[in-house]
Amino acid sequence: MSGDFNPEMQWTLEQDECVFQGFFSMHRLHLRHQRFDGSWTPGLQREVMYRGPAVGVLAYDPQADAVVMVEQFRPGALHHAQGPWLLELIAGMVAEGETPAAVARREAMEEAGLTLGPLTQIARYFSSPGGCDEEIILFYAPVDTQGVGGVFGLAEEQEETRVWVLPREEAWQEAQQGRAANAMSLIGLQWLQANYREQQQAVQRT
Repeated sequence: MSGDFNPEMQWTLEQDECVFQGFFSMHRLHLRHQRFDGSWTPGLQREVMYRGPAVGVLAYDPQADAVVMVEQFRPGALHHAQGPWLLELIAGMVAEGETPAAVARREAMEEAGLTLGPLTQIARYFSSPGGCDEEIILFYAPVDTQGVGGVFGLAEEQEETRVWVLPREEAWQEAQQGRAANAMSLIGLQWLQANYREQQQAVQRT
């Protein structure tokens, strides 16, 4: 990257005010931060939704060349042209005391009845840092899709997920055409498009 990158730029949080507490919490932050020229901003007010870290799993069967995805209702997509039932990678939030790897395996079983192979972290990113603190840890895991499918989810969370086993190219098309047009699926499936041959060869060597 050309130019000067200064990781030591400063900021100060003057007040952290919780303005809503529900399934998620919304905070109003009063803060200031250093400008690129070294001066400081006046006092700023920003609202941030606190979600915490989450995990996603790209579950891929190298022998079948197929991806496991889950379909579920998403209220944030109520007005989406194709409706609020979206295709996504397996995912879940990290509870206090849990490791990302443990969450990946727990969610794979809860959402898809799926046992994961070895986990490889392929990305770590903020989903929408302009207004949310959520950080995603995205894993790849090989799986055996024989017999995989059905409807899953935790009744106590009123969660319902329908499991799809899609050919890799079809999953990629879904991500590009809208039903799986979410950041986690796009990032994971794009990674898979670049790396699927290596994953297939790894299975052949074992």
